[in-house]
Amino acid sequence: MMAGRGVGLTAVGGPARHIPVMLTEALQALAPDDGEILVDGTFGAGGYTRAILEEADCNVIAIDRDPDAVAETRALEARFPGRLKVVQGRYADMERIAASEGARAVHGVVLDLGMSSMQLDEAERGFSFLQDGPLDMRMGKEGPTAADVVNLLAERELAHILSVLGEEKRARAIARAIVARRDGQPILTTLELADIVARVLGRKHDDPKHPATRTFQALRLYVNGELEELARGLAAAERLLKAGGRLVVVTFHSLEDRIAKRFFASRSAPPPRGSRHLPEKGGVAQAPSFRLLNRRPVSPSKDEIRANPRARSARLRAGERTEAPAHALDLAELGVPRLAM
Repeated sequence: MMAGRGVGLTAVGGPARHIPVMLTEALQALAPDDGEILVDGTFGAGGYTRAILEEADCNVIAIDRDPDAVAETRALEARFPGRLKVVQGRYADMERIAASEGARAVHGVVLDLGMSSMQLDEAERGFSFLQDGPLDMRMGKEGPTAADVVNLLAERELAHILSVLGEEKRARAIARAIVARRDGQPILTTLELADIVARVLGRKHDDPKHPATRTFQALRLYVNGELEELARGLAAAERLLKAGGRLVVVTFHSLEDRIAKRFFASRSAPPPRGSRHLPEKGGVAQAPSFRLLNRRPVSPSKDEIRANPRARSARLRAGERTEAPAHALDLAELGVPRLAM
């Protein structure tokens, strides 16, 4: 449950509560230039957007599904008049959003995934197992909550979610304990759920990670449909980018990074030679739609991790768009699990 969106020294509308991760590396990969249009698909507290606008005389279309993030943008918009447009929505819809702002193609897209520290630190949002608050976890403040999930889904479904999205080895035992507790009364707060998980798993003195970390990650990903959103967002960026445009993705856990890795690998591989052993998809070989900018993911420096421990799990991947047509989206190929809400 690590996150990377933020602004550094000052936040939109007030003092910093968040530090952007690998900001220098992301800017180097994105390489914004004067006159360009770029999309920040995960605006958060505005850290990447601010840095992009300071780097070049360009325009940014910023997207965030959290209405709180969108509501706190006046100071930044005033600082860069006419160059910034912040829109509430999902980054998977970036084509439609960009078109509504008059942009049919853009020069760059950056996706800094996960939660902002503001969401994590505000107990009423229900993301944290360290503070008591309503068991919510909705980034967009709409749709079913995490409380709905833990109180209404069958034990088997809960165990599957915790196993797949949380990579939790004792998912069945945790799901069983959740169902046993909710039979007496509904589970409505974050600390209630964290306590249930801690009782099942126990606390290891040599493990700094809270035992509820994987459970909370799984519920957050499920409630917000984050993995499918990522896959659809990557495909949308592929269609929206001009030739030579750059896509930069910063992930914070293995499930996200696996999807980003598969996406870039599938889009940068040379077309296979047709053979009866390895037939081409649809009988037509697809040319690479991206050129990789880094063969291996970029990780934060030791100094950055010391300054911002939440950066430790971050990985940056980037690619430059070629002139080849966009590939068709295959969720299974990218490893997106099928979990119906």
